[in-house]
Amino acid sequence: MSTAAPVRDGTDDTSGTGGPVAPVVPRTRPGARRRSDLAWFWVFCGPFVAGLVVFVYVPVLWSVYLSFFDARNTVTPTTFVGLGNYAYLLTNRSFLVSIGTFVVFAVLIVPTTFALALALALLVARARYAQAFFRSAFFLPTACSYVVAALVWRLSIFNGARFGLVNSALRAVGLDPVAWLSGEHYLYWVVLVTLRLWLQAGFYMVLFLAGLQRIPTDTYEAAALDGATGWRTVRWITLPQLRATSVAVLLLLTIGAFQAFDEFYNTLVSVGSYPPYARPPLVYLYLVSLGQGTQDLGVGSAGTVILTIVVALLGLGQLRLLRERREP
Repeated sequence: MSTAAPVRDGTDDTSGTGGPVAPVVPRTRPGARRRSDLAWFWVFCGPFVAGLVVFVYVPVLWSVYLSFFDARNTVTPTTFVGLGNYAYLLTNRSFLVSIGTFVVFAVLIVPTTFALALALALLVARARYAQAFFRSAFFLPTACSYVVAALVWRLSIFNGARFGLVNSALRAVGLDPVAWLSGEHYLYWVVLVTLRLWLQAGFYMVLFLAGLQRIPTDTYEAAALDGATGWRTVRWITLPQLRATSVAVLLLLTIGAFQAFDEFYNTLVSVGSYPPYARPPLVYLYLVSLGQGTQDLGVGSAGTVILTIVVALLGLGQLRLLRERREP
């Protein structure tokens, strides 16, 4: 009598111990696994890298190339001028005035935004109830477009007519309406600064909240035992612990002030009548490159290179200054 041979599925015992044996798992070659991981990396990151190269790096390099040519009304120039475009801008009064406009805007917006964001972060961090609500409410304006906010500020809140929101409030207390965007008495700075404050204070508040959450609670408890309360706690405990966050916020605010365009263009330039000293560098370069009859792309490209160098120097100088203050 014959019997069929047992089918071995890898779970029967062949060693004589009587227990089950684990199935054999085939091993993956290390080289094949690395190739598979690399393939999936390019599947997910390839579109982003391609967009970054096509829409960022190529235009930047092409802009540097155009800055050395006479590129008026063309993106394929043939007349090489070397550093002529740079020399023209550095001796051009309108461009230098635009740099001064940036300095004024940075002096106004950087410390005010820093102080407001830090104050909001301290208040929200100490809130016992509805902390998530206040955090979301202050952060919500960040999602608003700069163009839309500029139009609301110009057409509704700071409208020069009598029915504007601010002018209505002034008339309610017996004051005369004010032409906020006419360029008289530099009142347009109130419009620009309040607009930027409303849009970005919530974002930097969230950064400060993240920094506050990293401060150990026992540090405050030890300070309280030593009698430190109120402003003394903020001065000697909170601010030193927020040094890294403060450096990042100051750098981002300075770079953001240099990149100011939408609020200036949509509240002042688009109206038609605006003071020449109300144009930051990006607005001036936009008008030179695309907004006027002669589109001088060579001068505009040279201006962007100059601005990039200035921003890099400002960032490095600010980092060095803060590092020297930190070191004993």
